[in-house]
Amino acid sequence: MTTTGTTSTGRRTALQTFGIGMVVGAFGLATAGSGTAKAAVASALTPPDAGQLNALMQRLAGAPRRRDFKTVPMILTDPEQWDHAALSEVLAYKPLSKQAWDNTDIASPWLNLMRNALNTQIWAFRHPDFLAVSATHGSAHLALYDQAMWDKYQLTRLAGEKFKTNTLIEEQKAESADPAKLEDPAGVFSPADNSIPALMRRGVVFLSCHNAIWEQAGALIKAGVNPDKLSHEALVAELTNHLVPGVVLTPGVVGTLPELQRVGFHYAK
Repeated sequence: MTTTGTTSTGRRTALQTFGIGMVVGAFGLATAGSGTAKAAVASALTPPDAGQLNALMQRLAGAPRRRDFKTVPMILTDPEQWDHAALSEVLAYKPLSKQAWDNTDIASPWLNLMRNALNTQIWAFRHPDFLAVSATHGSAHLALYDQAMWDKYQLTRLAGEKFKTNTLIEEQKAESADPAKLEDPAGVFSPADNSIPALMRRGVVFLSCHNAIWEQAGALIKAGVNPDKLSHEALVAELTNHLVPGVVLTPGVVGTLPELQRVGFHYAK
């Protein structure tokens, strides 16, 4: 009986400390033509005592995102060509508990693995400020485009028949579940809520790869899926302008991974 009582008390304490309420966070929304990012306030699913993580989310919301490109070159050489301010905020994050995921396959369990890492770090090891970053390239990068690009450029042809639409950016039923129910197998911390928006609400940062955009634009041109007959540079610009809100554009994810590791991010794949 003593053991049961202790377990129940510990569980109540964990809920009170780590997840009983939703705190306010913010995500960056690209504002075409302005070169800035609006702060879109949303209910975040970060722990109430994740002060440093919540502060980072606020700073990322205010960091500029340029989404008004007309053309984009193959190799980026100017910080204004990517989300330099937002990426700098990620690289400057001080807590030691941080992980960079090398995500390449849209059909792999990449969202599920990051969700499991969050749950373990936050509740098992008591690191509420744990930051997970998705270094996204390969076919996984297709999930970072909005549905308009999926429709216009038939991105299902690149993603595979499993993805008729970009289901990874769709709201899940579990998002409306009670976050106080930590162990709910169909709740907000469960596999039922594996989506990019859901993980963003938990503080995950999704890094976009310019090189992946360039290569995917080239694949579309080669396949004849280019209804506006855009140049390679112009098609890259359009895809870049349609990254989903909150994504951080990098000059190349594979080259950014060493920068993340240099400042203490633990590599995961």
